[in-house]
Amino acid sequence: MKAPRICLFLVAALLLPAASVMAGPYGDTVTLFKNAGQSADYFTNSYAYAVFPTIGKGGLVVGGAHGSGHVYEQGRYIGNTSMTQVSVGFQAGGQAYSQIVFFEDKRALDEFTNGQFEFDAGMGAVAITAAAGGTVGTDGASGGVSGGKKDAATAGRYYKGMAVFTIVKGGAMYQATVAGQKFSFKPRAEVESQKLSRND
Repeated sequence: MKAPRICLFLVAALLLPAASVMAGPYGDTVTLFKNAGQSADYFTNSYAYAVFPTIGKGGLVVGGAHGSGHVYEQGRYIGNTSMTQVSVGFQAGGQAYSQIVFFEDKRALDEFTNGQFEFDAGMGAVAITAAAGGTVGTDGASGGVSGGKKDAATAGRYYKGMAVFTIVKGGAMYQATVAGQKFSFKPRAEVESQKLSRND
């Protein structure tokens, strides 16, 4: 009787770290995109994806955006990513949105995770329509979003092995573009090592 209990405990202990990295805002955002229009199909036909629960964007002539995310390869958390974007031109307002980047194959994922990566001018995003509410303030962005297949009729495609979808969480922005977004990547081992060193 003890052996099955020990076995069950070990299986639960092994699954716990995987569940914890998908809990909270990351899991909620993935669920949102899984239920929103055609982005749902990409979870089955992509090799990997990067998910950003909240990207805050604001500007007046010169604009900026920033957000942090997790990268998943074949459903397994492999590291953290951060995005920054600076843009110049007519723009006004503030916006908070969720973003997901799908990678068609390992080559596209490797390109994204090798050092600094930037979307070129040809990269576009499919904006998913969803019921949303939120604010952008000096202490960051917050908001609630609900999306569903009935809320969004999207059409996406891979461009250089990547496809991007966004859902606005709150605010209004004249310009919404992903071109010029720059990404950095930290492998999971490095992230966990930094956490351990901070706790020492």
